[in-house]
Amino acid sequence: MKQLFLASLLGSTIAMCTAAMAADTDLKTLEAAAKAEGAVNSVGMPDDWANWRGTWEDLAAKYGLKHIDTDMSSAQEIAKFAAEKDNASADIGDVGAAFGPIAATKGVTQPYKPSTWEQIPDWAKDKDGHWALAYTGTIAFIVNKKLLHGSEVPTKWADLKTGKYKVSIGDVSTAAQAANGVLAAALANGGDEKNIQPALLMFADIAKQGRISLANPTIATMEKGEVEVGVVWDFNGLSYKAKMANPDDYVVLIPSDGSVISGYTTIINKYAKHPNAAKLTREYIFSDAGQINLAKGNARPIRAEHLTLPAEVQAKLLPNEQYKNVTPIKDPAAWEATSKSLPQKWQEEVIINMQ
Repeated sequence: MKQLFLASLLGSTIAMCTAAMAADTDLKTLEAAAKAEGAVNSVGMPDDWANWRGTWEDLAAKYGLKHIDTDMSSAQEIAKFAAEKDNASADIGDVGAAFGPIAATKGVTQPYKPSTWEQIPDWAKDKDGHWALAYTGTIAFIVNKKLLHGSEVPTKWADLKTGKYKVSIGDVSTAAQAANGVLAAALANGGDEKNIQPALLMFADIAKQGRISLANPTIATMEKGEVEVGVVWDFNGLSYKAKMANPDDYVVLIPSDGSVISGYTTIINKYAKHPNAAKLTREYIFSDAGQINLAKGNARPIRAEHLTLPAEVQAKLLPNEQYKNVTPIKDPAAWEATSKSLPQKWQEEVIINMQ
């Protein structure tokens, strides 16, 4: 019996070693193919978003990959892949979680499962590898304390109804951040993925007061003093604050009455001119080093529980207690349907009320 057990154990060990060797060989083959391609072109992955700069610099140093990015929204990225087809100018993009399944359904993606695939939660990945969230984002406020016109710093959605400041959420028709901001407000006011009416009513009321700003909350608009209270992903808010000339003028916080936690996924263009470089990019993004790069950009890595973040990186993130009332998207299909109708509803119920 012991001999049978030892034989079985030896067989299992050999199989595991063989699998590990095969995986290592596959990675070396991928690295060689990516080096031969020499470049990776991205969309929606600019240097100052979630510290993509760190990843592009690492890929250049380790594998000699040249890189260019064209920033655009999730919807625009998918449309670009579909329109260009064999004339593809982009190899990989980064889109909001709801757009990953859309891209796969449209047939513009190709699958790749990184070697850390098993450490990615099931809810955060496509079973075939067409998409997988690399980092999470939670909708937050970024507040310029010097522009509040005597109001207190808002700490919850309810505060936005009575303040004197303008609220900037961005373009809900194209940006996943803005659309999720509406969903977060809906969740905090008793709505859900199927019912965003509570949020529309709240923003319509703010619009009637003349306090909806059409300025997109970005570093540029904040530096110009155009954003008083911005609705942004937590990692964007923290990154923007750190880059300001006077960062102490700004507060970044998760609204205490509720928010939504979602994330972003890479999509590899089915028609990519540099497909191996794109796959190696995804491989690196999900490695420990790639995940820490994202955390350096204030994004919460999807493999956080399998990482030990450097203390100085951990300190850049918001305290865990701020996330006690955040809610993941529980019905992605319903949210996809709702988000498609959101632009028209926003125009008809919110923008129409602007003074």
